[in-house]
Amino acid sequence: MPKVSLAELIAGTKAGKVVSFPTDTVPALAALPSYSGLIFVAKQRPQDKPLILMGASLEDLWPYVSGTAKELDIWQELGQKYLPGALTLVLPASEKIPVAMNPTDPTTIGIRVPKHQVAQMILSKTGPLATTSANLSGEPALLSMNKIAQVFPEVLTLDEESPPGSGSPSTVIKWTNLGWEILRQGPIIPSNL
Repeated sequence: MPKVSLAELIAGTKAGKVVSFPTDTVPALAALPSYSGLIFVAKQRPQDKPLILMGASLEDLWPYVSGTAKELDIWQELGQKYLPGALTLVLPASEKIPVAMNPTDPTTIGIRVPKHQVAQMILSKTGPLATTSANLSGEPALLSMNKIAQVFPEVLTLDEESPPGSGSPSTVIKWTNLGWEILRQGPIIPSNL
């Protein structure tokens, strides 16, 4: 599909289409959580590589995770310190998360708030979206909207100049019974893990 305006991208997202827009790290492929299976098909992504739930704010994302009051306090403290930003928190998933977002382990979900004005504007209009980097599975992340439009002609791609992201994927940390575990080191190195 051709590149589209911000309004068309938001409307397409709400209609169940896969879209692409810039973030603070690498551009995202995104869809409403209930349409996350379309992202796996578009990327030719293995089912054991889960998607991330991206939101405009932490408040938008907390309903999608499930933990004790003490755990929520710990997660909120870390989230308030580093988000928005290039940090993904992998937490126990609530029943609101579709199994299709993490088919091999639907009990967990990665959440993130990007530090990017355009991404936050889109997410504030659509609600949290299932996301992943814009690339075919196993290939490097595509960093330009033009390249994304070429590789994914069926995806609605934002046709507006936006500040590019860092080009580096986010740090990913997972909450376990023993505390935080680093799954992927990225630009943010949280202290006191």
